[in-house]
Amino acid sequence: MRKRKRVPSFLLLSLLAGLIIVADQLSKWLIMSSFALHEIKTVVPGFFNLTYLHNTGAAFGLLANANPVWRPYFFIGIACAALIFIFFAFHQYRRRGLLYVFAFSFIAGGAVGNLLDRIRYGSVVDFLDFYVYSHHWPAFNVADSAIVVGVGLFLLGGLCENRKKGLRLT
Repeated sequence: MRKRKRVPSFLLLSLLAGLIIVADQLSKWLIMSSFALHEIKTVVPGFFNLTYLHNTGAAFGLLANANPVWRPYFFIGIACAALIFIFFAFHQYRRRGLLYVFAFSFIAGGAVGNLLDRIRYGSVVDFLDFYVYSHHWPAFNVADSAIVVGVGLFLLGGLCENRKKGLRLT
């Protein structure tokens, strides 16, 4: 019986993260080239719009009103520190299973996608606007979605490991 070759986990992480970065940057380019800043196009009335925004803050616009002189450097520094942390954490978790490789790929790809925006524009391009009537979720993008999915996969991996070990959450 022939033994199947395994794809090295770092190569898989790089490929998946690269795909996420391309999808994120392409979607942002499409929005920026098709919309005026703050333009809104309703896709599903009462539920979903496409809108072109620049978020100068962190998630949900946190620190958007902070001093604009240091704000971009702060967020770029945080993103770089997060990527270094992701790299080291990936090396700790990659042997625990494919779920963790996917988790770190999504998180890294999303972090790089938003980092590229901060470097190029000093802000992050957001365009996905979900809402119910007048209650809007803060606008987000493909990179943000990838980070959320990656964190969810990471948490799922931890829950699965705990179940295998017989640990119960209280």
